[in-house]
Amino acid sequence: MPQASLEAGTYTQEWFVYGGGMQGVPLWGVVTSAAAPVLMVGGWTAAADLQPRFDPVSETVSSLAAPGATDRWVMTLTFVVVGLCYVVTALALRPARTIGRLILIAGAVAGMLVAVNPEHPGDPYPWPHIICASIGLAGVATWPAGACRRGPAAPWALRPAVAAGAVTVLLALVAWFAVELVTGSGQTGLAERVAGAAQALWPLTVVLSCILPGRGGSGLTPVLGLRAQATSGAAAPGYDLLLSNQRLRRKEVSYPRSQADRV
Repeated sequence: MPQASLEAGTYTQEWFVYGGGMQGVPLWGVVTSAAAPVLMVGGWTAAADLQPRFDPVSETVSSLAAPGATDRWVMTLTFVVVGLCYVVTALALRPARTIGRLILIAGAVAGMLVAVNPEHPGDPYPWPHIICASIGLAGVATWPAGACRRGPAAPWALRPAVAAGAVTVLLALVAWFAVELVTGSGQTGLAERVAGAAQALWPLTVVLSCILPGRGGSGLTPVLGLRAQATSGAAAPGYDLLLSNQRLRRKEVSYPRSQADRV
């Protein structure tokens, strides 16, 4: 960038807050994003403990909500409550693009429909359950691709490269689960739990990236040449790169002539 020439004196230096006006996730969205992984893990753990015999490594969480399972309502309720948490989080995640939020909502609704379309003992292909579960897994794994934003004001978890990495990892975990289902290698339950936990943690990660400072706890990133104005009110030469959705912090800075020549 070309250098601006400033005279020696005192100027007002402006800084933008990382994320700027995009940091608009309400408290209720933070609560639901944090509640989803806790309720998911707590729900399937409690439901498994209620069974006379259950192997969490080889058996799926869906079997905990199947007819014949002890207190199947525990896992059924978990599917519904976690899905509602996803929906509320998507509504609260205003910094994300709308298409990504809608994909997350669609995946959440499909996940809730798993509760009313459970597996049935003796049925190797419960198609309503398979369809709902597949749509739910796909939606909750791919929504970051539609939610990402470009530009310096975007929270780090919504930037394209990070979102692409998240989708890659989440889809890889879903693929592992699918392979286990097809091959019956004995780790179907483990693969499902790892994929489910990762999917539940990513919305929380995105929310935290929107509300926490972006740099070393200060939350401020200097933009050299953003705008400088003499305390007398006269505009000084420089470059106005201010985006309308970025919030500013200002402080007075004194430039001796030797430093002003280098600005």
